[in-house]
Amino acid sequence: MQTCISSRLGHELVVLRAEGRADLEAAAQTDELIRRMDAELRGLGLSLADTVRTRLWARDRASRDQGSRARVGALSGSARSASSSFIAPDVFDSDALIAIELWAMRPSRPGQVKTLVEYDPPIVPLRYLVYDSAVFLSGVTSVLPGLPGQVEEILAGISGTLAHARVGWEHVSGISCILHRGESLDSLRSLLAARAAAAVPTEFSFADGYSTEGKLIEIEVTAKLA
Repeated sequence: MQTCISSRLGHELVVLRAEGRADLEAAAQTDELIRRMDAELRGLGLSLADTVRTRLWARDRASRDQGSRARVGALSGSARSASSSFIAPDVFDSDALIAIELWAMRPSRPGQVKTLVEYDPPIVPLRYLVYDSAVFLSGVTSVLPGLPGQVEEILAGISGTLAHARVGWEHVSGISCILHRGESLDSLRSLLAARAAAAVPTEFSFADGYSTEGKLIEIEVTAKLA
């Protein structure tokens, strides 16, 4: 397991990354990974209740579906977080089916409770969560034809969610774009440059698939309360 501790959003952020045990099925790999991450967090004085974002990477669609269902069960209640999931066999260094990246944030004082905000009607991912002074949006996707239409719909949806959380693009500290490997990064940069997201620090990575066919990008946003 890789453990990275950094200072972000005025808080200590712990990011854990690990791949599952190749001798287990995808759901069992997910459960075992989260147990290990829980133990790692406890050694740092944190717990799964401090989880603010998880990313699940899978070798294939069946593994993604099984791993995502297992994650819902393992990270429920106070451990629930913003989330995203991807099919990306190239991210693996082992024969594992599942890899997880988990972000946990140390609050400014003990006893802080996350505010979990659902979509209406609720779906598996949260719309966003607020923890202490930070806002974490789940990954947002679209099934419209073509990358331009998807980016436009996603950014419009993110704008609405930021407004719901009473923050604006000026409060966004970072954007993560997970682009389909078959799409052009230059095209994506041009699409972002024409919109409100243009001035926000942005990172890019690649995947081969998402929760359903036809999706070409997933975008995550993290912001600081005004």
